[in-house]
Amino acid sequence: MDPLKALADAERKPYWLDSPAKPEPQPRLFGNTTADLVVVGGGFSGLWTALMAKERNPSLDVVLLEGRRIGWAASGRNGGFTMATLTHGLANGLERWPEEIATLERMGLANLDEIGETVARYDIDCGYERTGELNVATEPWQLEDMQESVQIAREMGLHFDILDQDQIRAEVNSPTYVGGFWERDGCAMIDPARLAWGLRQACLSLGVRIYERTPVRSIKDTQTSMELLTPNGTVKAGKVALGTGVFQPLLRRLKHFLVPVYDYALMTEPLSAEQMAAVGWHNRQGIGDSANQFHYYRLTADNRILWGGYDAVYYNGGKIKPEYEQRDETFVKLAEHFYTTFPQLSGLRFTHKWGGVIDTCSRFSAFYGQAHGGRLAYAVGYTGLGVGATRFGANVMLDMLSGERTERTELRMVKEKPLPFPPEPVRSVGIQMTRWSIAQADRHQGRRNLWLRTLDRMGLGFDS
Repeated sequence: MDPLKALADAERKPYWLDSPAKPEPQPRLFGNTTADLVVVGGGFSGLWTALMAKERNPSLDVVLLEGRRIGWAASGRNGGFTMATLTHGLANGLERWPEEIATLERMGLANLDEIGETVARYDIDCGYERTGELNVATEPWQLEDMQESVQIAREMGLHFDILDQDQIRAEVNSPTYVGGFWERDGCAMIDPARLAWGLRQACLSLGVRIYERTPVRSIKDTQTSMELLTPNGTVKAGKVALGTGVFQPLLRRLKHFLVPVYDYALMTEPLSAEQMAAVGWHNRQGIGDSANQFHYYRLTADNRILWGGYDAVYYNGGKIKPEYEQRDETFVKLAEHFYTTFPQLSGLRFTHKWGGVIDTCSRFSAFYGQAHGGRLAYAVGYTGLGVGATRFGANVMLDMLSGERTERTELRMVKEKPLPFPPEPVRSVGIQMTRWSIAQADRHQGRRNLWLRTLDRMGLGFDS
């Protein structure tokens, strides 16, 4: 099907947020108030922090401040892959923290288990399915690169099943697949907006005070408390947790470590029974292909296909603008790739097209820290795998704010910071060179040029 025709009627809005289940906003903050803990940001990072703070100590007075609406940014725009990994994949964790990787994998799986338990405990209707993820290879060189990670995973007791071409096409029928593996335990699929709204309701049920459409303009340390200024009032609190992602940092030092990268996705109309039979996909796994510029895709509850990824776009200067959330060049490219992957779905049309900004750092996985004498904690830099890992990051922030030394806070991964990005305009030149080099590697059997090898040695990167 002509991609332009397939996209012609697609609405320019995130599918997940375009739902009648979207709750009415909580009131804005007017006037002055106090709290024991203020959480800034109403995405997954902030919601998990507020919820678990009350679960740890029900008497704690917790306020959550969200500048717009709960879940409106990355938390409501992603693919809904709730991953166990805390390190943006096993390979990245092995490269950076080999002596901790077994512990990190154990903690990640426990974190994913606890997410499922939370969804059940609060009866959150978010389509939670512990399906695992298929990692598919579309070129022989990608299969070769998978072998070592799969072998190490098996040695660590992780449930990775290698699938040959026939086996993987029996799971999901695409002529582009040459093999891959099924990571059976490490991924659950969810409706991310409904998870955010469900966590919001859980927070409210425990007494968290949530103020939406209440952006924090500044944070002032008065020595006796932290004072947060909003357009119509202030909050004074003993402790602050920042879950603001890549948006204008309230802690200046963070701007050196984060860059905004835009990711894009499409949603199809529901597949008919005949179309589902042509594709297979009986086990409903999430799927990611294995090129450097990769696609991620999954089924929804009503058998639509979300299709995203490939282009990871950094706009020179690092600005965040609403107009960047729509990029027709990328939508057409994604549609073309969709029909190449599933030619049997050539008549299927798209109903939604959207983009969103990701908080990316040079090590691809979140980093953590404190400021103001330990009264402020932050967790940022998830690089697109934050649906699950933000819950772990929330626990790290709460451990830090309580002054506890825990297994989490003693991790080298938690104690270390990524390398900072260079200032502009060098930052833009370097990132665009890296994006070009990644695309070239995919065209040349994964061979990394001198630029990418140099970045690898420095521990810097830019992930597609």
